[in-house]
Amino acid sequence: MKTASKLALTLAISMLALTGCTYESEKLDRPQPAGAPTFDISSVTADAALADRVPAAIKNRGRLSVGSNTEYPPAEFLDASNKPTGYDIEMITAIAKKLGLEADIQSAEFTSILPALGTKYDAGISSFTVTPERLQNVNMVSFLNVGTSWAVQAGNPENISLDDICGLAIGVQTGTTQEDPDLKERNAACLAEGKQPIDIVTLKNQTDITTRLVNGSLDAIASDSPVIGYAITQTNGKIEKLGETYDQAPQAIAIAKVDPELAGLIKDALDTLKADGTYQSLLDSWGSADAAVDTFAVNPQVG
Repeated sequence: MKTASKLALTLAISMLALTGCTYESEKLDRPQPAGAPTFDISSVTADAALADRVPAAIKNRGRLSVGSNTEYPPAEFLDASNKPTGYDIEMITAIAKKLGLEADIQSAEFTSILPALGTKYDAGISSFTVTPERLQNVNMVSFLNVGTSWAVQAGNPENISLDDICGLAIGVQTGTTQEDPDLKERNAACLAEGKQPIDIVTLKNQTDITTRLVNGSLDAIASDSPVIGYAITQTNGKIEKLGETYDQAPQAIAIAKVDPELAGLIKDALDTLKADGTYQSLLDSWGSADAAVDTFAVNPQVG
């Protein structure tokens, strides 16, 4: 997903300003969809039975160490006060509170998080799509279902179609499933048909990808569906969705492969949050109710 630094976010906002477009109020924040309920994370309280199962090393520390690439709004990003926020951030914070812990959110590059599980981080939450490759290396607790969406400049001035993107400049975040396998496979098809290759532009920061689409240096971008929806609102309609959302897939919290007990504990905390209504209220408040799932699973099987 993205490198997490205030500088990167500031540069992205500055670039938008230079092109005549800024994120609304030059900050990123909760989208406040019409009719959405409010959510107060302070209302979440510890569950004694779950807290008793917390591994001693974590319990003694009093904090759940979490790696997140905080530049992927609205899932995880830095707000105007440089504080991590987003529906992923609030979800892992609620889980930690159920376990009687504080959530220690540490910003990191997306591709650095999974290798550091079990050493630097207790858990990782960063819009991780569950894939067979990731399941070989880490435990994953699925808790959302998210698809891929695309966006182009408002009005689609180049008449771009998802049926033929050969030769176009397409922006995606480094390390995402939109980069590989989606665009990788689409590019292979272009080459097999003797067409121009896709110019796949991979960047560490989602805000930079959106900026380049707004200023016209990209023809289109692909990302998780909530991310595209959020970008449309935050750029004040300078971009629009292209086509339908596809490839709905589970997203998960990641835990070290050697720590299945912690994975099971996080799954049980999610069950408790769903039972008391917190899970749904949290997603509703971010306008992300469509991503909710009925059940959670440790290491769900995917194709």
